[in-house]
Amino acid sequence: MFKNTLLFIATLLISFSSFAVNINTASAEELAAALKGIGESKAGAIVVYREKHGPFETLNDLTKVKGVGAGTVDKNRENIELKTK
Repeated sequence: MFKNTLLFIATLLISFSSFAVNINTASAEELAAALKGIGESKAGAIVVYREKHGPFETLNDLTKVKGVGAGTVDKNRENIELKTK
């Protein structure tokens, strides 16, 4: 219950603030919380894709993940970082 409460509070804080999330290092939970239109399932797919194919080199590489389209990338463009470490 405590973990769920912390996750809820973190999600609320993220919702009301703007920060960048590194798609090459973030967990599925962090991705789902930080990116609009990305739920737990798509966030998990991003992590699996990254683990299989290596780090994303461009923002548009996200569209190679099933279920992530150009519109989703565009509405999150300012909140995504591509650092490799």
